[in-house]
Amino acid sequence: MADNFENEVTAEGTESTEIETPEVPATDEAPVTEEAAETSVRPPIKSVKQKADTEPKWYVVHTYSGYENKVKADIEKTIENRKLEDMMFEVMVPLQDVVEMKNGVRKVVSKKMFPGYVLVHMIKNDVTWYVVRNTRGVTGFVGPGSEPVPLTQTEMIKLGVKVDNIQIDVEEGDYIRVIAGAWEGTEGTIKNVNPAKQVVTIDVDIFGRSTSVEIGLGDIQKM
Repeated sequence: MADNFENEVTAEGTESTEIETPEVPATDEAPVTEEAAETSVRPPIKSVKQKADTEPKWYVVHTYSGYENKVKADIEKTIENRKLEDMMFEVMVPLQDVVEMKNGVRKVVSKKMFPGYVLVHMIKNDVTWYVVRNTRGVTGFVGPGSEPVPLTQTEMIKLGVKVDNIQIDVEEGDYIRVIAGAWEGTEGTIKNVNPAKQVVTIDVDIFGRSTSVEIGLGDIQKM
């Protein structure tokens, strides 16, 4: 994904908590107000032929503000009713614990990490695309046009999505190709391998300057 979803929370024990709201990525439909969501009846969206995947991936769905949990519940109900458990596996609203002070009392509460976003773990095809896009409260997938872009391994870790511990035979000095994510198609030499974070570091060219970036182990292929 072109946009990284990151948040900053003050260290535990401080009296205030500040969350940075991520920049809203491009979606395949213009945002609609919450009031419009309540009063309008949207006709089914015409399915757009999708390039089908064979492996499940995590996708980010943009929703009306305040509709995250309802969208999650409705998608899960559709999965159950249409018996799509073999194509759609999990729907998640990322949460984080934040510290609030009220009447001098320190309290830890769970809040949405990214209001207006829901994560869906699915195999992308015409059926799953149609189910998500026609769920009331959904404005679109995060990605260019109508093409959903999956989260990279690094983005999944940042969002708290559980990922498998990937074992891959690479080491410093190996030449690799990036096969997924924002840097797909980029080739480079590994400068560092971090098994704990499940990432490698390579240099890429950004505006004519060599810059080090981290790439998830699941997003690379040894050349």
